[in-house]
Amino acid sequence: MGEDVERLKRRTPLLEYLRQHNWAGRPAGRFEYVGLCPLHKESQPSFYVNARKDVFYCHGCGQGGDLIRFIQLSRGLSFRQSLASLDSEIAPETDSSAVLEEAATFYRQQLDRYPEALDYLDRRGVHDPALIRELDIGYAPGGMLRRHLTAQGHSFDLLRRIGLINARGADALCQRIVVPLRQNEHIVNLYGRSIGSAFAHRFLPGGKGGLYSWEKVRNCSEVILVEGLFDYAALRQAGLHNVTCSLGTQLNQDQFRQLCEGERTVYLIFDADQNQSGQRAAGQLVQRLVTKGISARRVLLPEGHDPNSFFVQGGDAHQFQSLVEAAQP
Repeated sequence: MGEDVERLKRRTPLLEYLRQHNWAGRPAGRFEYVGLCPLHKESQPSFYVNARKDVFYCHGCGQGGDLIRFIQLSRGLSFRQSLASLDSEIAPETDSSAVLEEAATFYRQQLDRYPEALDYLDRRGVHDPALIRELDIGYAPGGMLRRHLTAQGHSFDLLRRIGLINARGADALCQRIVVPLRQNEHIVNLYGRSIGSAFAHRFLPGGKGGLYSWEKVRNCSEVILVEGLFDYAALRQAGLHNVTCSLGTQLNQDQFRQLCEGERTVYLIFDADQNQSGQRAAGQLVQRLVTKGISARRVLLPEGHDPNSFFVQGGDAHQFQSLVEAAQP
């Protein structure tokens, strides 16, 4: 029983569960959030959640505990009924995550079998075997995943619902480098980067989750934020470890909230493209962060560059660090 309880709580942290049920809390410390209590009526926020300890306490009604205790109180259920309720809520998501894990493993096994995939990584400057393993980088040749997963007992309907295959039954990802996106140790999506011009880059249906590899940097006093996964890989390969990625210039709610946790300086390095869209997005994000009390600075790359191309075309860690030190508010 004890192992089952801990397993359920790990799969859905308390703060994430509350937000899924429309609780609006604001940061009240490094790991704490405060908002109106969902358990009784109040006009002044007194309901605190400690994200690190995964517990809550309300100074208004005096109730406190973990996720299971919250479900007991909010729904009037017994302990066992609360476990069953939580298990039924998150089972479909867990099924999806398990299948995505199998798909990611399959794609990872294909990478070394296709020279064109390795050539593409090399052209993008990603060649460190240890980093490739760490990021679980794989390759989707196309036309093989459905057969593999159905042989493992997964139904066509499940694969279609997750988005791994399309309505015609063909693999959704084809001739793409694949990188799994994780949140709370579970895969929430797969990103496919086309190695040619025939297919667009794409995510599977569903949310991207939080900032990429956020758990590795969440306690850093300085964080470098880039927009693309190959930008992330380039900086990591250059020896920088306080790096995260927003998977695009427009942050979702979870990603913005993560940047606002605690006190830190955020260095934004978005693409220096000709139409200035990356720099405009960076400037807007700086202003949003500043209003939340976060120190934020824009790192300006040479025109036409992103972090990946900067290193591919001969830039080094020392030159990059100089750009970071010259960052503008």
